[in-house]
Amino acid sequence: MQHANDPFAPAESTATAPDRRHEERSSRLREVALLGVVVVLVAAGGVAWWAGAPTAADVVWAAADVVALGPAVVWVAADLRARRWGADLLAVLALAATLAVGEFLAGAIVAAMIATGRVLEAGARRRASRNLTALLDRAPRVAHLRTGTGHETVPVDEVRSGQLIVVLPGEVVPVDGVLPDGGTFDESALTGEPLPVSRPADDTVHSGVVNAGAAVDVRASAAAAESAYAGVVRLAEQAAARTARVARIADRVALWFLPASLLIAAVAWAVSGEPGRAVAVLVTATPCPLLLAVPIAVTGGMSRASKAGVVVKDGAALEALGRASVLLMDKTGTVTRGRPEITDVVCAPGHDIAGVLELAAGVEQYSPHVLAAAVVRAAASAGVTPAPADDVTEEPGFGVEGRVRGLRVRIGRASGTGRPAWAAGAARRGRLDLASVLWVEFDSEPVAALLAKDPIRPDAARTMRRLRAAGIGEVRLLTGDRVGNAREVAAMLGLDDVDAEVTPAEKVRAVEAASARGVTVMTGDGVNDAPALAAADVGVALGSRGATAAAQAADAVILDDRLDRLADAAEIARRSRRLAVQSAVAGTLLSLVAMLAAAGGFLVPVAGALVQEAIDVAVILNALRALGGAKRGGPAPAELVRRFESEHEHLLPARAAVRHAADALAEGATTTADTAVRTAARLVAEQLLPHEQAEESELYPALAPALGGPEGTVTMSREHAEIGRLARRLQRHLAEAPEGIQPDQVDDLRATLYGLDAVLTLHFAQEEEAYFTLPSS
Repeated sequence: MQHANDPFAPAESTATAPDRRHEERSSRLREVALLGVVVVLVAAGGVAWWAGAPTAADVVWAAADVVALGPAVVWVAADLRARRWGADLLAVLALAATLAVGEFLAGAIVAAMIATGRVLEAGARRRASRNLTALLDRAPRVAHLRTGTGHETVPVDEVRSGQLIVVLPGEVVPVDGVLPDGGTFDESALTGEPLPVSRPADDTVHSGVVNAGAAVDVRASAAAAESAYAGVVRLAEQAAARTARVARIADRVALWFLPASLLIAAVAWAVSGEPGRAVAVLVTATPCPLLLAVPIAVTGGMSRASKAGVVVKDGAALEALGRASVLLMDKTGTVTRGRPEITDVVCAPGHDIAGVLELAAGVEQYSPHVLAAAVVRAAASAGVTPAPADDVTEEPGFGVEGRVRGLRVRIGRASGTGRPAWAAGAARRGRLDLASVLWVEFDSEPVAALLAKDPIRPDAARTMRRLRAAGIGEVRLLTGDRVGNAREVAAMLGLDDVDAEVTPAEKVRAVEAASARGVTVMTGDGVNDAPALAAADVGVALGSRGATAAAQAADAVILDDRLDRLADAAEIARRSRRLAVQSAVAGTLLSLVAMLAAAGGFLVPVAGALVQEAIDVAVILNALRALGGAKRGGPAPAELVRRFESEHEHLLPARAAVRHAADALAEGATTTADTAVRTAARLVAEQLLPHEQAEESELYPALAPALGGPEGTVTMSREHAEIGRLARRLQRHLAEAPEGIQPDQVDDLRATLYGLDAVLTLHFAQEEEAYFTLPSS
């Protein structure tokens, strides 16, 4: 149960949430019941008429008219109080007019169409408020006050500024505070920074971050209600409250259709003196193409999006997504994978990648640190089993240490001050690549540098191109991560702008500013994104990794971990909206023609209702096309693609060996360099070239249908040829020097190896982006 003075509680009492949910369920049930009653009455009237009881039939049909008229008046009154009119007003006028002149069958038909449209639209209705349950669930409820003998657990709202609290490993920091002794924290929930942050003594720490190290003391600097996480909750609430209702397509068309219908009906009555003509006009003008076809197109689009792995929570969100022109994207976990990976291994002379990873992973497998998991994954990708380790200890913020095969193995920050030449070069590479460097030491001697980065998703670049083609004119990165990393990602993906090191409040302001330029979509996956997702016209959350705060604040949720689902959703939304508009405009124009015929006396009310039904059938059939997909190429062979994608991961040591050999030649034609070059040549011949040849003979022909024909793989095939040429050149070099590399070979060998490394890096990146993102998961 929530504490009575819970500072994280929304401004609106949570006690009313069950009442609101009950009211929403009751509303849906009333709409379904209305449709059921009207359909039964229409059918009963038909049975009475067929049985030769026209008076009874009229009574039953009139009852259907009255049953629908009551709720319709309520809907219209609510619209008018909100100072808007829409398609429902014409429906009320048509129902009232048919009752007034005794055209009960026509009224019953109109009633059935209105009830059907209401039920269909209920599936596409925008929610009145967004559920912040996940934000509240994540908020800490208790804190551990430091005492003389340990700690005492108390409700979080009892913590006062100046008190010393203990935050256990893996716990969320409950209040803002100062660190007496420093600590290591996972701050991704608030800043988006994917790597743990080590904070020194006397540094500040914010509530909402997770203790990623040992238990730490925090001196509270604010009560829970004034701390950072409570502010995130309040921002999400305020942004949701400010979000304006997206106008329905039907209402926008009705803005001119309603006055036109009334004018034609009034002129027909005035000229002919027959009120029946005005009723016929109103019946024919009943906006069923708007009430039926538009919801069908929208709900059809929602169904298509769901099959594509994107749950759109309401039809208004799908309509808005179909009109979006600005996209703001979080970086960590959205554009990037959201977890660091070892992207390169730089070894000291005399050490190899497999040996280093085997011992490093042996120690790191006992650490809960996010970078430790990256080392273990790198070892697995290299086909290396972590070695058994003993006496493993961890010093938060500095590294992990243990004994493996008689060696004292340490991974983390460099422990010494002096660095050999290879280590200085590795540190420079880390700075140039904007990567974190983990130093591996054997008995206090540095033997390798592991470069860790949060890599860009392989489907990100393709997704950006598809979004541009779908009509998104402006794409910006909006992240709490560091400026350098953010700008590098934005440049790689060709984004228009980047805002880095922004707080949740600044994200909300950026979303509001973007909304002034056009319909804005915000995409993110973390707690820090929830306020911005709620503030955007359309919030899209990646929900596969349990980021429920973002998912519940958003209008659409991507269920798996594929960013290209966002492009799927945008394309589906644009197509569905186009079909909805087509159906609405075409049906309205046909209704206009029918109205003119009714005004001229060529259609009586019942005939007008039947003509309107024919129009409905036509536009509904067109709207149902939203359930289908646009024509694409043939399917990608998923299993084959996954096989080669997996091979890419296992080829990391072979690729790294090429770069390592080139670096080793910097010292000249030494024995170490000769060994490194021959190792690289062997791995290229035994692992890399067979992989490339299998791609050429198996993967590329299978991908041709999905890429529009064999020409789709020409560029990649040319890169295969260049990889083969450089590999053969490398082998010829070694054949020239059976006793060892000669000094006059060094320059050309380095050029060959660096060239091979560059082509391999580009080729692998292109395949991962262009081919491995093709099949659906």
